[in-house]
Amino acid sequence: MESYFLDWANLLLRWVHVITAIAWIGSSFYFVFLDSSLTPPEDEDLKKQGVSGELWAVHGGGFYHPVKFAVSPPKLPGHLHWFFWESYSTWISGFALFTVSYLYSASTYLIDKSRMDWAPATAIVVALAFFVVFWLLYDAICRIFGQKKNGDAIVGALVFGLVCIASWLACHWFAGRAAFLLVGAMIATAMSANVFFWIIPGQRTVIRQIRTGQDVDPIHGKRGKQRSVHNTYFTLPVLFAMLSNHYSFTWSHPQNWLVLILMMFAGAAIRQFFVARHGYKLGRNGNPLPYALVGVVVILSVIAWMRPAPVVAAATPAAPAVSTAPAAAAAAAAPASAAANGSATVSIAGGASGSSGSAQNDYATLQPVLAQRCYMCHGEQVQMKNLRLDAPASVKQHAQAIYQQVVVQKLMPMNNATGMTDAERALVKRWFEAGAVTGP
Repeated sequence: MESYFLDWANLLLRWVHVITAIAWIGSSFYFVFLDSSLTPPEDEDLKKQGVSGELWAVHGGGFYHPVKFAVSPPKLPGHLHWFFWESYSTWISGFALFTVSYLYSASTYLIDKSRMDWAPATAIVVALAFFVVFWLLYDAICRIFGQKKNGDAIVGALVFGLVCIASWLACHWFAGRAAFLLVGAMIATAMSANVFFWIIPGQRTVIRQIRTGQDVDPIHGKRGKQRSVHNTYFTLPVLFAMLSNHYSFTWSHPQNWLVLILMMFAGAAIRQFFVARHGYKLGRNGNPLPYALVGVVVILSVIAWMRPAPVVAAATPAAPAVSTAPAAAAAAAAPASAAANGSATVSIAGGASGSSGSAQNDYATLQPVLAQRCYMCHGEQVQMKNLRLDAPASVKQHAQAIYQQVVVQKLMPMNNATGMTDAERALVKRWFEAGAVTGP
C-alpha cells in the first residue's frame, strides 16, 4: 500500500513540476527574446520618460507595445506584476519530487554499491551537499569575476569547469540515473537561487529607492540581468539531464559523465544561437549559426561514439535432441546452486543462450530468471509500482512493459542491483517475441 501512495505522490508532484517549469522557462525565454529584440524608441515622449527600448508585436488577435526603461520609470504604476513564483514553485515541486523518488528510497535509486557502498543517510547528505556547494562556488565566481574585464567569458569558463567536476563526481559516486538527475537538480537549484538571492532582492531595492525619492543605483539591474542570462544558458542542459532519465543508454554508458558534459555543452551552445539570433536580425551582432552548428556536431559525435557495436551471430552446430533435458535441468538447478554458494550473479540463462529451440523461450525457462532478479521488488512481500511478477497472469498482463523496461531500455532491474546478465535479457526478448506465453 505504501508504494501505491508513493506512486501517486510521484505522479502528482511530477505533474505540478512540469507545469510550473513550463511557466518559468516560458517567461524566461520570452524576456530574453524581448531584451534582444528591443529597438530605440521613435516617439519623443517615450524618450523623455527614459525608455531605452520598445517592441511592437502581434499575438492572439491583438497588438502589443512593451517598452523598457533604461534604469527606472518616472513613476511606479499602481499594480506591478512580479515574476518569481514560477521559479519558486518549480524548485519546491522539483525538490519534493526528488525527495519522493530518490531520497526516500536512497538504497534503491540513489546508491550503486558497485561505485560507492554508502549508508543511505550518507548518500542523502552528500547528494544535498551538491546543491549547497555548487551554489556557493558558483555565486563566489560571479561575485569575484562577474564585473571585471571579460567577466562574462571568465565566469562562463569557470562555471563550465565546475559543472564538469560535479558531473564527474556524481557519476562516480551515485547510480547513473540518479547522478544525471542530481547534476540537473544542482544547476536548477542555482537558477532558482539566482532569482531568490539576487534578481528579486535587487528589484525590491530599486522599487524602494524610487518610492523614497533616492537615486536609483543601476548596479542592481546589471546584476539581475547577469544572473537572468546565466539562467537561460542553464535551461537546456538542465532539461537534458532531467529527460535523460528515460533513456538508459545515456546514464548507463561506461563514460556516462562525459556523455552528460558533452550533451549539456551542446545544449548551451544551441541556446546561445537562439539568444543571439534576434540581435543578428537587427544588425547588432554577427550570424550566430556557428553556435548551433557546434551544438549539432557535438550531438552527432556523441551519437556516433555511443553507437552499439554490431552483433555478429556465431554459427553453432545443432545440439542433439537428447542434450536438451540436461541443459534444462541445469538451468532449473541454477537458483538453488546460487543460493547454496551465496552468489547472486549466476546467469540462469547462460546455458540456454546459445540455443534457438522453442523450449528455451517458454515461461518455465523465464520464471527462474524473474525469481532471482525481480521478485525482490515485485514479489509476494513487496510490489513496487503495484507490479507482481511472481504470478503468471500478472507477467502476461505486463509483458509489454517488462520487454520495454528489461530489454529495450534496460532500466530494470533498477541500477541492475540484482545483476541481470545480457543472456537473461536476451531470454526475456525471445520469450516476448515468441508470444509471451505464461501457461499451457
